[in-house]
Amino acid sequence: MRLWSLHPRYLDPQGLVALWREALLARAVLREQTRGYRHHPQLDRFRAHAAPLAAIDAYLAAVFAEASARGYAFDRSKFAAATKPPTRIAVGQGQLELEWAHLLRKLAVRHPALHAQWRDETAPQCHPLFRARPGPVEPWERQPE
Repeated sequence: MRLWSLHPRYLDPQGLVALWREALLARAVLREQTRGYRHHPQLDRFRAHAAPLAAIDAYLAAVFAEASARGYAFDRSKFAAATKPPTRIAVGQGQLELEWAHLLRKLAVRHPALHAQWRDETAPQCHPLFRARPGPVEPWERQPE
């Protein structure tokens, strides 16, 4: 499971669809509607939020908005509409840098044109639910061995 801290605009079509599915799975886990992935570290930051379900719904809303802008037909009924925006989640700059390098490696293989478009980006934006802060890679991130 990869719930990107980066803005979904940077994802290729395959990555955006995968993010949608994984975020819906995360929502099901947070709602205790599935037994799988219950202990996945990517969910720690949502569980730590004062309103975990509102946070995952806001996450999905931004993914939905990007998909809609691209003309994709994702199902809006899969998440709840926010009555007010949830508190944003802080994410360390080190985490964003790690994710950016990871995404660029994926794009180089899967979508060279997008890789060429984004490879010189020096300050990629966060997903709208998150706010960047100085700091290292997040403790929930699985480090390569």
